[in-house]
Formats: sequence, structure tokens, C-alpha cells
Amino acid sequence: MLAPMTGAAADALTELEREIDAPGAGLDRLRLVPTPFVPEVRLHLAEDAIVWWARMEAAAGHALPAPYWASAWAGGQALARHLLDHPELAAGRRVLDLAAGSGLVAIAAALAGATQVTANDIDPYAVAAVTLNARVNRVAVDAVGDDLLDSADPEADLVVAGDVFYDREMADRMLPFLQRAAAAGADVLVGDPGRGHLPTDRLTVLADYPVPTTEPSVDSSLRRVQVLRPA
Repeated sequence: MLAPMTGAAADALTELEREIDAPGAGLDRLRLVPTPFVPEVRLHLAEDAIVWWARMEAAAGHALPAPYWASAWAGGQALARHLLDHPELAAGRRVLDLAAGSGLVAIAAALAGATQVTANDIDPYAVAAVTLNARVNRVAVDAVGDDLLDSADPEADLVVAGDVFYDREMADRMLPFLQRAAAAGADVLVGDPGRGHLPTDRLTVLADYPVPTTEPSVDSSLRRVQVLRPA
């Protein structure tokens, strides 16, 4: 049984449930849609994440975390596709999805037959979004908001991380965690569309996908995305 949600994540869940149930349409709304490259998974995504963010901040009267969970990022789509096409990677295993965002990869792992799936993100709205998205896809995913990157043991058989090398600070914390997980015996998979801080000299490419993107501020509607593991 999954632990009940409390605190900021519970408040965010209430807000997102209200958003989903609100009538109307437009760029500042959330929609339940099939994920472009992984149509088996439906997600609550923003028609325009920037416009949605602006409206929510105006309503709250204070700054809110950037809604990374409201877009289907390319690295996560590639990882989710890879898990569904190769279910043996997740089936019967404990899976940890880091910086989970919408929960797309975690949901794909659950659909592939994982026995236990944890989706981790420090944004309370992402924790809430994972909960809603897992619910609509009828899978069990435990969404947690703790910062796990300084922990020694991920307690998982498979660790997945999509789009996590987007800046130096995150890369400098993420790579050691993934290396510790691999050293502890976990399989580790990374999905990345060639972001600036991807440590290519420390990762081995397993697969390459042309992924449609719903990311804001991206010129091309298609990105080449690699699935990699620590070398």
C-alpha cells in the first residue's frame, strides 16, 4: 500500500485535481493526452507550460517551481519507449525513477511489469502529477519528494533518469549517485537528447531514438535521443 501524501505535495495534489476538473480549454489548461512517442501512457500535460505557469503564479501571488512535469521531455520519452519495448529490463524488479517529472518513465516501468516503482522529484507539484498520472494509467507508483542524491544506496534493481544533465550543479550531483547505484549492483539507464552537461566519456550508448517533443522553446519538433548506461 502506498503511503498517504502529506504537506506541500498534498496541497499541490488538491490544486492539480481542481485544475483537471475545471471546465474550459485554452493554452493555460492541462489536458489528458497520449504521450507522443509512448502512446500507451496518458499524461496530464499543459497546452503551454509557460502560460499555465504564469496563470498559476498570478493566482498564488508568489513564485512557483517551473512546471517541468507539465511537458513530455525527450529523454523521458526515449527511456519509457525503451522500457516498454524491452520489458525484461523492468519486469519483476524494483525501479527508481529520478527527477521523475510527470512520472512517464515510472509509469512505463510499472506497465512493463516492475514489482515496485518509486518516482522521485523534489517539486511537490511533480509528486502530485506523478500520483495523478499513475492513477489514470491504473498502475501503482510511489511518488516521493525527498532529495535522494546524497544517499548511499538507492535500494533499487533498476535506476532510470531522463533529462537530468541540464546544468552543471545537477550533473555534478547526479553522476556520482548513478555511479554509486551501479557499483551497488543496480542497472542504470539514462535518457538524454544531448544536453550540454551530459558526461559522454562516462556513459555507453545503448539505443538511439527520434523523439517528438512537446518541450517549450525548442525549435525542432523532433529530437535524437540516446539511452545510455554508466561505462
